[in-house]
Amino acid sequence: MLRSYAQLVTLLSATKALALFPDCSSGPLKNETICDSSATPLDRAKSLVALYTLEEKINATGSTSPGVHRLGIPPYEWWNEGLHGIAGPFTNFSDSGDYSYSTSFPQPITMGAAFDDQLIKAVATVISIEARAFNNANRTGLDFWTPNINPFRDPRWGRGQETPGEDPYHLSSYVHALIAGLQGDSSDPYKRVVATCKHYAGYDMENWNGNFRYQFDAQISQQDLVEYYLPSFQSCARDSNVGAFMCSYNAVNGVPTCADPYLLQTILREHWGWTNEEQWVTSDCDAIQNVFLPHQWSSTREQAVADSLIAGTDLDCGSYMPNHLPGAFAQGLVNETVLDQALVRQYSSLIRLGWFDAPEKQPYRQLDFSDVATNASQQLAYRAAAEGIVLLKNDGLLPLTIDSSTSVGLFGEWANATDDLLGNYYGVATYLHSPLWAAEQLNITVNYASGLGSSSDPTTNFGWMSVWPAAAASDVIIFISGITNDIEAEEKDRVSLSWTGPQLDMIGQLAGLGKPMIVVQMGGGQLDSSPIVNNPNISALLWGGYPGQDGGVAIMDIITGKAAPAGRLPLTQYPSSYTNEVPMTDMSLRPGPTSPGRTYKWYNGTAVFEFGSGLHYTNFSASVNRGLESSYDISELMSTCKQSNETYPDRCAFTPSPIQVEITNIGTTSSDYVTLAYLTGSFGPAPYPKKSLVAYQRLFSISGGSSDIAALNLTLGSLARVDMKGNKVLYPGEYSLLIDN
Repeated sequence: MLRSYAQLVTLLSATKALALFPDCSSGPLKNETICDSSATPLDRAKSLVALYTLEEKINATGSTSPGVHRLGIPPYEWWNEGLHGIAGPFTNFSDSGDYSYSTSFPQPITMGAAFDDQLIKAVATVISIEARAFNNANRTGLDFWTPNINPFRDPRWGRGQETPGEDPYHLSSYVHALIAGLQGDSSDPYKRVVATCKHYAGYDMENWNGNFRYQFDAQISQQDLVEYYLPSFQSCARDSNVGAFMCSYNAVNGVPTCADPYLLQTILREHWGWTNEEQWVTSDCDAIQNVFLPHQWSSTREQAVADSLIAGTDLDCGSYMPNHLPGAFAQGLVNETVLDQALVRQYSSLIRLGWFDAPEKQPYRQLDFSDVATNASQQLAYRAAAEGIVLLKNDGLLPLTIDSSTSVGLFGEWANATDDLLGNYYGVATYLHSPLWAAEQLNITVNYASGLGSSSDPTTNFGWMSVWPAAAASDVIIFISGITNDIEAEEKDRVSLSWTGPQLDMIGQLAGLGKPMIVVQMGGGQLDSSPIVNNPNISALLWGGYPGQDGGVAIMDIITGKAAPAGRLPLTQYPSSYTNEVPMTDMSLRPGPTSPGRTYKWYNGTAVFEFGSGLHYTNFSASVNRGLESSYDISELMSTCKQSNETYPDRCAFTPSPIQVEITNIGTTSSDYVTLAYLTGSFGPAPYPKKSLVAYQRLFSISGGSSDIAALNLTLGSLARVDMKGNKVLYPGEYSLLIDN
């Protein structure tokens, strides 16, 4: 059987048979319940699984499923990526022509800076529509292992760029919008695609100081688990009905997550009510192997696959489960009922995607390449980049006034960036518009010299020599640099939060020329920008993250005022000394004798830039119009909640709600404005967080002298604190609502 499975997988890979469909009209299954579209997904899936032999069932537990030829079940690849656009490793792009590209949006860290959930839903909708078009052409699957919704706890984490930021409420709201866009409305008869929330849970380290993600045991208190590490996953499961979860490489408090019934059953399925038959869990790739080695949780390979399957992992990314389940069955370590349950979950999911139904009855099956990279999706990619760029310093130089006589010098390794604009987990973009390309479209003189081939290039690199004549010929200097996937990436954590010596040296020399100068910091993780902020010869500093296929245009439009900045930092910018103050392996959030604390809520040092920082080209004022009283009675709040019949009290509305905040543009430049609402006060267990984000809303195009209303919906969960046992409690005390930073 092992030879058979290997041969089938090889055939599947060779033929690229990624998205074929079963034939329910004339195939072997046409008279079976699986092909009866009037039956329930559960009954249909059970009918199919009952037709499988044990060998066929076991073969179906790997992510590259060979299918069952005798029943007309084609091969299926479960592993597809769609972090910010459809991507590999199994999406098949043509070399040219149709299906040779798709829309590539900014990385989540940049889209998170927009604080615009409507934008996130729109982006996810485009991704799912393009995925469907590729799927109809047999070029990708229907299950996408996105989003990465682990909070960006430590600034060194190489994969933090894949997340919306560090705040659990922000992540929860972001992912709710994203899943709605990817999967479609719950009332739709078919899902567009199935999203997968990963990595569950406590995963935010790649390779730090000899600690590898495959073997790391994250020690997390129950309080921190409930308060910080799980809210985004709760939003996925309980509040958003996501189709799939991915368990992570690491262990949590001694137990590898893919073999942990507490996380996969007690919390996920029982406490959060994630019990639909179509909801399934996949391992991260080779994470089931890690249950055996290096975690050494299970004593044998057979026990590792049995433990994982019984705990609630339904699919193995890899071949470990198909290879070792036969031995597990032979040893009596697992029974067929558990295996059947896993397969019923998988096939119920495919049924909800319309995999077994006639294509003419499904609107999504009619999509083709004409629905990919449309004008609207290209405009949305640009909008996502422009909304996410953050202005951190401006002495009045920006927006930059230019005309045909203006000469601009563009320098730095990001000035002519192409693939770097995308970050990681990207497909083939429609185009890649670098800052240099965008500048060249303006009616100005552009003097370009990278100078730095990489962030660590020393002066022995003779590319430096080209910088000085270009700078001398320029009226304005723009230096675009930072970090790339060479520095931060999967399996690669950072060791420093500083700009490199060569970068600061070149910045300093350019600033010393006495010309107007702008610095644009790129990359997902923050760098300590103190030397730039404190240099009076540098007029402006922006952060652009990984802004996607039109990122260069968005950057230049912000600089020249065609677009107005309104993004906010979705994470804290720490001083470079932070790396010496707390190890990455310390999962605790609160400050203590050996830690200054983590995130804007608990960090007791002085941040270079706080979470939520962001300037505009105008000024705003805020005033609460309606919704707040001087005091509230907790028993009355709870009584009102019970009358609403809400299953989970933390979702009950805080009445009166919404709280209306009037935002007035007291300047002259039209601009968006992100209304951030924080709660602070002395209530619940000490120590108290400095503040906690409880609501946000992006308002659009508020012209000078005009106002708009932000309607902020708070819940009882917004007011709750988490005690040491992990309970959410409403405490009496003094509460204050803060608007903006």
